[in-house]
Amino acid sequence: MSRGDLHTGYGPPGAAGLPIRLKGYDYVGAGAYFVTICAQNRECLFEEIMSGKMVLNGAGRMVETVWDQLPIRFHHLELDEFIVMPNHIHGILWSHRRGEPCVRPDRARPTPVHRRACRQAGTDPSEGRR
Repeated sequence: MSRGDLHTGYGPPGAAGLPIRLKGYDYVGAGAYFVTICAQNRECLFEEIMSGKMVLNGAGRMVETVWDQLPIRFHHLELDEFIVMPNHIHGILWSHRRGEPCVRPDRARPTPVHRRACRQAGTDPSEGRR
């Protein structure tokens, strides 16, 4: 993929604060999506230093709770890796077509996150596994 294949529709590809999109890609479709969300003005709102270590504060725990509850509201989502940083979050979401089993083709066994998301979505985590 070249930078010419990326566009935001609002400015040059990858310009600060603007989303990067692959031209012609259907983001509504099933697949894995890497998500980064920054706090407003990139303020360090989600963690604080305690005993020399970074620890989630109330806002960070709230963000973590909202992430964990996404499959309850959006039944076609499966959660994967997720981390809260001082001023942003990173996560991977798997989107499945409605009505299809909650399955990831690259894993032989359901992960704990996968089992929890499938349980919340009311699907069997072992369906469709290879």
